Amino acid sequence: MKYLSTQEYRHIVRIVGNDILGERKVVVGLTQIKGIGHNFATAILDTLKININSNIGNLTEENVQVIEKLILDPISAKFPIWFLNRRKDIETGSDLHLLTSDIPFTLRNDIERERVAASWRGYRHMSGLKVRGQRTRTSGRKGGAVGVAKGGMAAPVKKGSAGAPAAAGAPAAADAPAAAEEKK
Repeated sequence: MKYLSTQEYRHIVRIVGNDILGERKVVVGLTQIKGIGHNFATAILDTLKININSNIGNLTEENVQVIEKLILDPISAKFPIWFLNRRKDIETGSDLHLLTSDIPFTLRNDIERERVAASWRGYRHMSGLKVRGQRTRTSGRKGGAVGVAKGGMAAPVKKGSAGAPAAAGAPAAADAPAAAEEKK
């Protein structure tokens, strides 16, 4: 397939709703699409016989459309099932490859379904704990350290200050003018 064109260089290429800078290499540009990693991008380019090191701005419009078609339906290009990021979908039962905003949406739905079913994984998600059997004794702690706060002794109160109690039997009003004169 011809990947360099006689057409002018495009500074921004739009693939699956994502704007990719034309100066990027094709493999790096494809990985900017959420749901496509380096291995998946390399497999797409190998299938279409496109040079991995060419700039994405040099692709023809036909190449961009073929790449987009392959990204949206990788099963039709005989991609192995293990390459997909959503195998045996619970709702449809089919193998899918999710892209862009479908990934967090599906993840939220899966977690919510487990919470409603009151499964053990759902309880772990609700509590904010680790779900897949990881160690929790020393890792995965959130928040600050819990323990005794470091502190010193309370500062002693000076005699005659505002917070100190008045001396027994001494009038407090009589001492106030004398203390003001001493400070001058």
